[in-house]
Amino acid sequence: MMTEVKDKKWYVVRAISGQENKIKTYIEGEIKRLKIDSFVEDIIVPTQKVIQIRNGKKVSKEKVYFPGYIMIKANLTGEIPHIIRSFPNILGFLGETKGGDPIPLRSNEVSRMLGKVDELSMEGENIAIPFTVGESIKVIDGPFNGFNGNIEKVNEEKRKLEVMVKIFGRKTPLELSYMQVEKI
Repeated sequence: MMTEVKDKKWYVVRAISGQENKIKTYIEGEIKRLKIDSFVEDIIVPTQKVIQIRNGKKVSKEKVYFPGYIMIKANLTGEIPHIIRSFPNILGFLGETKGGDPIPLRSNEVSRMLGKVDELSMEGENIAIPFTVGESIKVIDGPFNGFNGNIEKVNEEKRKLEVMVKIFGRKTPLELSYMQVEKI
């Protein structure tokens, strides 16, 4: 039985992109199974919440912020780095030299990355802009429901579109929210 270790630092593990959360769950399970959880304090997959609009509905999705990277706070002594490297879909530690020891993140890098994680979770809704200028749309809500038009401007801050619609044969500009239109 290994004794409790106090000196833990943050490391970045390179992993197969797109598998980060599965790998995190697997590592957590293996660490408990191998009884080395006193050496590994925390495992984080930095993600951000992205809102996409599909068929006029808001769809919330977690998106990995640093694809292919998992942050681990651990004391990498003895066999611990070798055990972590041997897990499936792990490519190694970021910044390590061949045969060398894993290099911990500097405290300013850690606070920047963790600060970014906190900022992203606080930020909450970050809508992926699904529209581009010149695109044809159909109005699906409001007094101009059923009209077709072309996007003239996209205002990301206000989440509004300026759309040119033909009303009684004349082109008329309308300001509509993302939720009031759909792509044709």
